Amino acid sequence: MNILVTGAKGMVGTALVNNLKNIRDNKNQTRPGIVIDDIYEYDIDSTKAELDEFCSKADFVFNLAGVNRPENPEDFMKGNFGFASELLDMLKKHSNKAAIMLSSSIQATLSGRFGDSEYGRSKKAGEELFFSYAEETGTKVAVYRFPNLMGHSRPKYNSAVSTFCWAVANDEEFTVNDRSTELELLYIDDLVEGMFDLLEGKEQHCEFNGVDTVLKADGRYCCVPVTHKVTLGEIVDLLEEFKAQPRTLMMPKMPEGSFAKKLYSLYLTYLPTDKFKYELKMNVDNRGSFTELVHTEDCGQVSINISKPGITKGQHWHNSKWELFIVVAGHGLIQERNINTGEMVEFEVSGEKIEAVHMIPGWTHNIINLSETEDLVTVMTCNEIFNPQRPDTFREDV
Repeated sequence: MNILVTGAKGMVGTALVNNLKNIRDNKNQTRPGIVIDDIYEYDIDSTKAELDEFCSKADFVFNLAGVNRPENPEDFMKGNFGFASELLDMLKKHSNKAAIMLSSSIQATLSGRFGDSEYGRSKKAGEELFFSYAEETGTKVAVYRFPNLMGHSRPKYNSAVSTFCWAVANDEEFTVNDRSTELELLYIDDLVEGMFDLLEGKEQHCEFNGVDTVLKADGRYCCVPVTHKVTLGEIVDLLEEFKAQPRTLMMPKMPEGSFAKKLYSLYLTYLPTDKFKYELKMNVDNRGSFTELVHTEDCGQVSINISKPGITKGQHWHNSKWELFIVVAGHGLIQERNINTGEMVEFEVSGEKIEAVHMIPGWTHNIINLSETEDLVTVMTCNEIFNPQRPDTFREDV
């Protein structure tokens, strides 16, 4: 299958093309039903001759080209409706009935708060053009009305989320006019997966009632149903947490599929290169060092412990706190003793065979570096962040 992507250098086009290439080159094998031979990329710097050639060869067309912020309002119709007409005319010229997808917007809804704008009218006109083309030619047409999109794009342009991410990451000033303003956001990775569904004939259909999207098997439009409704205040609060993480070590909750998880990935793409790396506080003494890496709200903390040759660390027990010791380099011995029964266990550990060892509540424990020359490096996870007011740590030799 040959795929033509118009608007290939825009936010959506770039992400889609990159991921289509992953499928074409067998780097992504999660969509075995999609077989891609060539990908034709058309954008504003391409020639009409190239578009003509692409339209003669394409088996599927993603029409993502469009105008968002023209200098003159009348250019909305020229850029959004005019190019769509040109594209369809070229497909007709070659009698090419390739299936075609149109990227439209919820602002094409003629009722509701988006009903009166040059942009919305141009998008609506483009939609009707494509529906007429489908009736005339019998070609499969999929018209998607997207909400606000959330992906890496130019700040201070047409995405408040991109602007906020850039500003927070780069210590720039920004303004939130109304923290309670709610946005419906579609994340770029979810959009791309939706386009893969379309290529496999698994697209979801919907209708619009002027305010909300309603999934409907025979709906006129197509949509990607994985969206997030969040307020501007919630967005900037999360971004401030992300910014503070290198200092606080606290990683906000980011469940699978959550808005927070997607926003954090997007935020990172705006970090200046000098913020790719940040220092961690190493607690160093003559025995080695102990460094906390990450804190979490519900799963405790992760740390790195380095013990110098011959050194014993630990020699304490906990009431409720538990830990996992995972030696990743060196050769050591972990000892544990039940403080009530006296039962004792030992585990010889090594970076040659990485294993996790539980430090059980009520068992005093230590870790001994058995090497005379090498450091012992241990990843330590604990179910709670250390609280000096309630340390739950009691000195007692094994």
